Amino acid sequence: MPRPTRPRSLAIAAACGFGLSTALGTAPARAQSVAEMAARMDAMQRQMQAMQQELAAMRRQSGAQRAAIAGEARERRALSREQARLAARTEHQQRSAQVGGPGGARPAMGAHTPIILANDLACNAGSYALGPAVCFTPGGFVELAGIARHPNLVSDVGTDFGGIPFRNDPRSRENELRFSARQSRLSGLFTAKVEPTLQVSGYYEIDFLGAGVNSNSRESNSYTPRIRQIFATLDALDSGWHVLAGQAWSLLTTDLSGITPLKEQIPLTIDVQYVPGFNWTRNPQLRVVKDIAPGLWAGLSAESPQSVLPPSPFAAPGIVNLGNAGDAVGQLNTTTTYSNNSIPDVVGKLALEPGFGHFELKGLVRFFDDRLSATNLTATTRLPGHSETAMGYGIGGAATLPVIDKRLDLQVSGLVGQGIGRYGSAQLPDFALKADGSIAPIPAFQLLAGAVAHVRPGTDVYVYAGWEHAARAGALNATGYGSPTLVVTGCDVEGAASGTCQAESRDIRQITGGFWHDLYKGGFGRVVAGAQVSYTERDAFRGTLGIQPSTHLVTGLTSLRYYPF
Repeated sequence: MPRPTRPRSLAIAAACGFGLSTALGTAPARAQSVAEMAARMDAMQRQMQAMQQELAAMRRQSGAQRAAIAGEARERRALSREQARLAARTEHQQRSAQVGGPGGARPAMGAHTPIILANDLACNAGSYALGPAVCFTPGGFVELAGIARHPNLVSDVGTDFGGIPFRNDPRSRENELRFSARQSRLSGLFTAKVEPTLQVSGYYEIDFLGAGVNSNSRESNSYTPRIRQIFATLDALDSGWHVLAGQAWSLLTTDLSGITPLKEQIPLTIDVQYVPGFNWTRNPQLRVVKDIAPGLWAGLSAESPQSVLPPSPFAAPGIVNLGNAGDAVGQLNTTTTYSNNSIPDVVGKLALEPGFGHFELKGLVRFFDDRLSATNLTATTRLPGHSETAMGYGIGGAATLPVIDKRLDLQVSGLVGQGIGRYGSAQLPDFALKADGSIAPIPAFQLLAGAVAHVRPGTDVYVYAGWEHAARAGALNATGYGSPTLVVTGCDVEGAASGTCQAESRDIRQITGGFWHDLYKGGFGRVVAGAQVSYTERDAFRGTLGIQPSTHLVTGLTSLRYYPF
């Protein structure tokens, strides 16, 4: 019932007053009796009481209506605030999906995205509905790669930067040429909207570069292809929490935007080992990321540990156990060793996008284990039957700046610390041993600078320069690393025995450049051609007689890829 207006209430009261005054004024004139007047007065009082009750009921009803209207208004305001918050979150998520962040940033799928990454970054285009709330986005490519090297590394499309032979090795005077289709790739992204603000995704990515020496059919088909990535994510868009579980690029790897899986800043090289100085692994991990504020993210991950030990001439004493060969029954590679690790690698990262680029601050903590299983190495050192855990660490950062009207992207990244070799493309060792058999983490740094020019839609040109350095550590003999007592006199003598070239890598440097160009892009997919040339230098530590061995590698690669999706 509508609320009675004030004029209506006054009219009722006036009517009552008018009736009363009329009655009182006419009663003497009509000479009514006292009894008649009393009866009329009583009737009028009952009429006034009924009217007052009606007015009170109307007031109560209008009050309830006002309360209902006020409650509905509060609900509308709360809904508006929630909608505004979700809209802001959506806008923030959309900004996070852009390369370079807000403030004029280029979209990840825009015309200036590196064309070789465009299909990998697609999440919505080309998806197929698997149900009312699940979509599937296929991906991948077919590649024919050509590889030419001097000297001969006997390698496929991935380069062993730390294994470039010195001049005593006959391979150093040979050339290498091969074709390969093994970098061809298959991928798929499953996405499910559990709620409007809750999303669950699953992703897999495989190639054919594995060499499964432990493959067997005894219980399961444990063969290649090789897993690159396979993980699941949970994204709470309203609260800004993100969880990843599975095998993915390390959190230490620089991102294109935010801290976002599948948006890592991977060098555009054909070489699957990328560039020295590039920080990365792809390993199983549990990662948690929080959107702190627009343009600010924080992440923490616990990642599967593994250590890189120095190659020959490094030799651990027989009574010190640093690792063991894989168990074929346990589905590990029997032809290599696995380090002793009891604590995961821990990586933390802050990412900032103030509107004119992407910036990161990174930290890494690692733990290395060994076991002394027999008598003392010396009379005053470790006791037998003793295990030791040593800590390594790394501190790094990265910056990406789109410049020249978004036609050129500049990037730089670096990591410095002890025991960080695993996280560089050159795979320099993590640690050696001291004279008493205890662990000596190797001091090191890794640097990478690059530029990507978006010459025109469908054509990108890139150049990178990288450097990885390791310092001397541990004992001044073969149990340490970089010892000046190592024999290196035969490194430049063709046919010299390996024992006269005990060189250990100190510096790996590379400069490389290349391009990618769309030959065709349309309704039938995309055909891309690319080429890369690199020059890599490997410098060893000075050994006996002050000799410092050095060698180099020239590599040319070509690629023809078809992206069907």
